[in-house]
Amino acid sequence: MSHEHEEDLIDYSDEEIQPTEAPANGANAATSAAQGDLAVGGAGDKKGSYVGIHTTGFRDFLLKNELVRAITDCGFEHPSEVQQVCIPQAILGNDVICQAKSGLGKTAVFVLATLQQMDEKPEQGVTTVLVMCHTRELAYQINNEYARFAKFLPDVKTAVLYGGIPIQKDIEMLSNPETHPHIIVGTPGRIHALVREKKLRLAGLKHFVLDECDKMLDQPDMRHDVQAIFRATPTHKQVMMFSATLSKEIRPVCMKFMRNPLEIYVDDEKKLTLHGLQQFYIQLDEREKNRKLNDLLDTLEFNQVIIFVKSTVRCVELDKLLRECNFPSTAVHGGLDQVERIKRYKEFKEFNTRICVSTDIFGRGIDVERINVAINYDMPEKADQYLHRVGRAGRFGTKGLSISFVSSDHDQEILKTIEERFSVALPEFPEEGIDAGSYMNN
Repeated sequence: MSHEHEEDLIDYSDEEIQPTEAPANGANAATSAAQGDLAVGGAGDKKGSYVGIHTTGFRDFLLKNELVRAITDCGFEHPSEVQQVCIPQAILGNDVICQAKSGLGKTAVFVLATLQQMDEKPEQGVTTVLVMCHTRELAYQINNEYARFAKFLPDVKTAVLYGGIPIQKDIEMLSNPETHPHIIVGTPGRIHALVREKKLRLAGLKHFVLDECDKMLDQPDMRHDVQAIFRATPTHKQVMMFSATLSKEIRPVCMKFMRNPLEIYVDDEKKLTLHGLQQFYIQLDEREKNRKLNDLLDTLEFNQVIIFVKSTVRCVELDKLLRECNFPSTAVHGGLDQVERIKRYKEFKEFNTRICVSTDIFGRGIDVERINVAINYDMPEKADQYLHRVGRAGRFGTKGLSISFVSSDHDQEILKTIEERFSVALPEFPEEGIDAGSYMNN
C-alpha cells in the first residue's frame, strides 16, 4: 500500500455490513459465560433496552469526581445495559469485546474507562490512549465525546487524526511536547503513516481501542494498517473492541489482538430492534416520493430529521429540491471533500440545520442526539443497513419515528426481509398521521 494512498484514506462507511452471529443459548451460553463470554439478558427480556435497569446510577461505578460531574452535566443518570456490564470490567483494565446495537452508549464505555485510568497529571508528550475507527466523521465524533467527558480534566489533551488534510499539521503537533496529545482518535491510514515515519511513538501506550472494529478488520488494507500500528505498541496494554455487528468470521480475528477478554454480546440477531422507535412504511410510486416527503416535513413535528437516499446524485438533487421548497437542508455524501463533509456534519450536529439528506455514509455510528425522525426516501439494499439507518432516530432509549418509502417489487422484498430478520411488523403509515407525543420526547 503506497504512502500516498494511506494519507488519503478511502472511506469505508458505504460498505455492506456483515450479518450478525447470534450468541449461543441454553447450555452453550452457560459454558461460554464461564469462559468470560456474556450474552446479556434472558429469554423474555427486552435485550439491550433501558427497561428495568434504573437501579444503577453512574455514581455506583466509583468514577473520579471530575467524570461524575461531566456525566451529570450531560444529563445522563442511568447507564444502559451495555454500560452497566462493561464499565466495571473496563475500568479495571480488562480486555473487552462488545457487540451491541447502535444507540446504547458503547462509546461512553471506552471513553469513561480510559479517562478513569489516566494519571491525574499525565506525562507531557506521551500518548497513552489510541482509539481507531473506520471513518473520519466517526473519529471526529469520538473526539467530541472525549471533550465532553474530560471537561473537568484540564490537563488531558486529545487530538483527532485522519487523512484528507495535510499531514504536516499533525507532525508539528506531535513534535511539540506541549501540544502532543495524551489521547489520539483517528483512522488507521493516517495513524499508520505517522507511526511508520516515526513521527508518532506509541511506546507509552496503555489502551488500544477499535470502534466499529469489524469495519476495519474486514478490509485487507485497513487490517494491515491496524496490525502494523498494533505491533508498534507495548505488549502489555488494555485492548477494547466494539461494534454493532460482529460476524462469526470476524470474531476470531478480534481475539488475536486480545488476552482472555470479557465478551459481551447484547442482542441476538432476532432482537436487533430499537426500543422506543416507531417504524412504518408508505407504499407509493417513485414519482410520488417528492410530494409525499414535502407533506411529511410539513405535518410531522421533529427536532431533526435525516433522509436516506441510495446515491450521491440523488442526495444532491433532493437537497436542492428541498431548498427550493424552503426546507433548509444539509447534504452529506462521499462526493464531498473532507473539510466540507466535517463542516456540514458539524452544522447539523450543532442544530444549525434541522434536515439532513444523506447516503449511507451517515448510516452507521454517527450520533446526532436531536434526530428523532429517519426517512428512507430510498429503501436500503440490505436489512442490516436498515437497522443502522433508522438507529439514527430514537438513540439512548429515547422515542423516535422511522418511515420507509416502498416503490417497487424489490423494495417490497427488502421490507419483507427486514420484518423477518428483526422479528418486527412494519405497519403502513396511517393516512391521518400519528400523534406527535408518540415519537417526540417531552
